[in-house]
This record gives sequence, C-alpha cells and structure tokens, in this order.
Amino acid sequence: MDAKEIETLITPVIEQEGGELVDLQWRREGHQWVLRLFLDKPKGISLDDCAYFSDRVGALLDDANAIEQSYVLEISSPGLDRVVKKDKDFERFAGKPVKIRVKIAENGQRRFAGILKGLRDGAVAVQVGADLKLFSRANVDEVRLDDAAHVDFGED
Repeated sequence: MDAKEIETLITPVIEQEGGELVDLQWRREGHQWVLRLFLDKPKGISLDDCAYFSDRVGALLDDANAIEQSYVLEISSPGLDRVVKKDKDFERFAGKPVKIRVKIAENGQRRFAGILKGLRDGAVAVQVGADLKLFSRANVDEVRLDDAAHVDFGED
C-alpha cells in the first residue's frame, strides 16, 4: 500500500474523531518502515490525543491488513513550523510568514521567505519583500510556516 492509499484509508477515522491529517510520511528508515502522521485539532493536539489516534489508526490498519510488512507508527503534532500542503491550508494561513523551498532554483535561489498570500491560479503566492512571487505547485518542494515569527493559530 502506498502513502496515498494509506491516507485515503485513515483520513475518515481521524476526521470522525475531530482531527486533521496535516502530513503523512511513509518510508524506509534504516532496516524498518516508518509511518509518520502529523495530526492537528482546532485547539491543538495533546500527548493523550496522539496516544488515542495511535491506537485508533493502528487498529484500523491492522484490521484492514493494509500494510503487509512490519512498521513503526508515529503520531505527532505538526509543530509551529507546520507544513502547508493542502489548498485549504494555503487560504487558512494566508497572511502568515512562511519559508518556501523550490525544486528548480530561480535566479540561483531555492529558498525564499515571505508572507503567504494564498493560491493564485494554482500557484503559491508569497510576498517576498516588495515582490509578489508566484511559485508553480509542480516546482514547490515544501512550504512551512516560519516558526521564527509569531504565529497565532486561534480561531477568530
């Protein structure tokens, strides 16, 4: 089972329990496979939440025989420097400081920092200094909230 299939299987259970799957990593690390889930909830995720989701997701994957090989399941908070991947996240965090890394350098530069302006015609819009830069989603390697700046996750 690949990462996308795992995500499709587990997302409904996570959302049913009031959680959000922010990111999923499924990869071999050394001699073992690791399934790493970054989860959040509207008021943040606690250690007890992580343990609860670990039990729920682990049982679901085991009951469905979804993963044939042995693996380690890790559940954690996305942190203050959370990844911004989904369309709704680009809108949710518009106005927040971000760091962006692109696959193909632009004028010799692969890393940028600025204020997220959301999505524009399918591209990631970031105010970098006086310039509004549009980064093709295909060329974006990663967008993260800039944890060096104050980030308010409160629901207004």
